[in-house]
Amino acid sequence: MIDRIWVHGARVHNLKNISVAIPRNSFTVITGLSGSGKSSLAFDTIYAEGQRRYVETLSPYARQFLDQLERPDVDSIDGLSPAISIEQKTTGRSPRSTVGTITEIYDYLRLLWSSLGTPHCPDCGIPITRQTTQQIVEQVMALPAGERVMVLAPIVRGRKGEFKKELEKFARAGFVRARIDGELRSLDEDIRLDRRRNHTIEVVVDRLPLKPDSAKRLEASIETATRLANGLVIVAHVGGAERLYSLRMACPECGASVPELEPRSFSFNSPYGACEACHGLGATWSFDPLKVIADPSRPLFDGGLGPGATSAMMQHAIQALARQLRINLGRPFEELPEKHRQALLYGSGALPGLLALLQRAWDDATEAYREYLAEFMSPAECPACRGRRLRPSSLAVRLKGLSIADFTALPVSRALELVRSWELSPREAQIAVRIVEEVRNRLAFLCEVGLDYLSLDRSAATLSGGESQRIRLATQIGSRLRGVLYVLDEPSIGLHPRDNSRLLGTLVRLRDLGNTVVVVEHDEET
Repeated sequence: MIDRIWVHGARVHNLKNISVAIPRNSFTVITGLSGSGKSSLAFDTIYAEGQRRYVETLSPYARQFLDQLERPDVDSIDGLSPAISIEQKTTGRSPRSTVGTITEIYDYLRLLWSSLGTPHCPDCGIPITRQTTQQIVEQVMALPAGERVMVLAPIVRGRKGEFKKELEKFARAGFVRARIDGELRSLDEDIRLDRRRNHTIEVVVDRLPLKPDSAKRLEASIETATRLANGLVIVAHVGGAERLYSLRMACPECGASVPELEPRSFSFNSPYGACEACHGLGATWSFDPLKVIADPSRPLFDGGLGPGATSAMMQHAIQALARQLRINLGRPFEELPEKHRQALLYGSGALPGLLALLQRAWDDATEAYREYLAEFMSPAECPACRGRRLRPSSLAVRLKGLSIADFTALPVSRALELVRSWELSPREAQIAVRIVEEVRNRLAFLCEVGLDYLSLDRSAATLSGGESQRIRLATQIGSRLRGVLYVLDEPSIGLHPRDNSRLLGTLVRLRDLGNTVVVVEHDEET
């Protein structure tokens, strides 16, 4: 049995022909002065060779997508396991990544809210109930007489595939048209769809003008559509707006329907869950008055204005606004009355101000000019979702009185207390007891590594290197892998001394699962 990782003749960077034996299934610390070669041994030799050997086991097809890894300058390494590096600053800096997504806790929360959540009307705030065919007919017939409507059955909603058999089946059943990805197509055509892209297919059941005697025909068409689409029907006003109705979920007060709840309904990376205004980012970029006015101690067109100062269009529009409001553009911007400064920035009546003019310039700009204009923009909280990233129908779903955004905004320690206090009914337990247990465990792992103050909606781009490393550490504990070599880079950095013992307990736990833990560290307690 191999009980050691043997390194013979390591010469990477400043290592001088080092040979060392590291016990397997142990917690080993590599320490020493800065520049003594700790990281060269742990990361550039042991971990790098573990990664290289793993990549070599993959198929040629898989290897073509990976960078070619060079063999470290070492005579031989024996007893290696598959290696995972947990370095600092290794989490993604994407604005879409959050603590919840990189720890995968958010994936479990999406399952929870879609399976146990109670939908509420985004406008009225009351629980969504099922809607009958008769109620849908009454709402449609309340539209102005003579208006033409189209009844569609949403068969496929944002799914990958060719759907050739399904389209042929509806053609044989006598349906003539379908709206595919927003375009009306005849089912007699040879319709070829890219199987790697998401598609939306809505079969046209009927097109009819609304008359007093149309109710029976409309009712029959709605029944046909809901039968084809599992209770869903779209009624589109020809050349106008459209509305999704559901036999399953609709507001009893205003009649607003919501789609069937799915995990993707709560994903801000999916068009079916993301806020339509900010596309799931939680923020919108707009021109920042503090950046647009580059030097308030000078007049606008004499060094005061940042972007567009030399634009004839900009000068003409602002001069027209100044003439109407009797604003002296020759005075320094900061010396103008407050109402004049506000008017110059935001406009007055039909006359646009600087921010609106710059937005127009942005909309028509080339890519190069947009890069220049972006220097004068800042992110601001999305006014539609108030930074919560999801569409109103998703934010209106509540579990134990909370929306998913309310839950992810809590500190991890408070979220863990809440999950531990949940009492599930027999039906809820049958559906979600394993999911709740997984959420509880992963929140506990975050607390164990000293991150109980973070919230799950915290952007990954705002995390420090130490926080990122400890999040990855908590995620690895949650994965419960065995027989793995973990290599960590100074995990105690940035950690309060009172949390150090919890971190060490976590590393010991990782070892006790049956893994080899190698840590580069200066901390004496470690």
